[in-house]
Amino acid sequence: MADKRLSLEDLTGELHSGMTIGIGGWGSRRKPMAAVRAILRSDLSDLTVVSYGGPDVGLLCAAGKVAKVVFGFVTLDSIPTDPHFKVARQTGAVEAMEIDEGMFYLGLLAASQRVPFLPTRAGLGSDVMRVNPSLRTVTSPYEDAEELVAMPALHLDAAVVHVNRADSSGSGQILGPDPFFDELFLGAADRRFVTTERIIDTEQFASEGPLQTMCISRLLTDGVVETAGGAHFTACVPDYARDEEFQRAYVAAASDPDGWAGFEERYLAVDEAGYQAATRAAAAEFAASPMGGAK
Repeated sequence: MADKRLSLEDLTGELHSGMTIGIGGWGSRRKPMAAVRAILRSDLSDLTVVSYGGPDVGLLCAAGKVAKVVFGFVTLDSIPTDPHFKVARQTGAVEAMEIDEGMFYLGLLAASQRVPFLPTRAGLGSDVMRVNPSLRTVTSPYEDAEELVAMPALHLDAAVVHVNRADSSGSGQILGPDPFFDELFLGAADRRFVTTERIIDTEQFASEGPLQTMCISRLLTDGVVETAGGAHFTACVPDYARDEEFQRAYVAAASDPDGWAGFEERYLAVDEAGYQAATRAAAAEFAASPMGGAK
């Protein structure tokens, strides 16, 4: 089997400005954040981001990398909204296609199946059709003649997802209870990338978890990047939970230009190793503070 191992720099080198990029995960859970940080360090711009959004969308909007966002939601889960995306949306800094979560899923599924659209009742009788005037309806060709929304395929130029374990050929294992729709992001894309907490030998998958945890086929993978902590500060259960303290610091910094400048300098104007070192230091500082419960 082909060895598909890449570095984060190799991954961003496969991308170019103007691409439509799908980002796996869900809200603030199992996002490929190391890849997002690598994009922040690159000169990529004018991106269309397709995501069940979380801080991936917010950070890319804050950096001016995004022209359009296609989304069912953008949330930090325990914090309802991402502050940077909120500003980008309210100021019109990015074009937005907001659709029902089920419609989003069907768009990925249609692209994966290489069909132009899939019919759905989702969106009927709601403002989804009003705020997305490009959406069309179709009439069932059967006796019911029902009018349905024709959800267009969400074709992606590239997609990135994050998993707990992978082998060098790109097979991926998700050990938490949250596979979401990552395989559809990869199936909908021309170029497909997996980041992982750890690359293991193929024979080790069985000792990590049951067969059902093998969610990503190597046939859907063009490159795999080993990056421990690569989903931080989102959750990557069971390897680590969401870093709630860091998430609160992210939101607080976003509300103040000086605070955000300091956040960027400490956490984003560094390479991935620098980011991981900085977040470990921040965690130690919090643990030693009265709020962290140190005695």
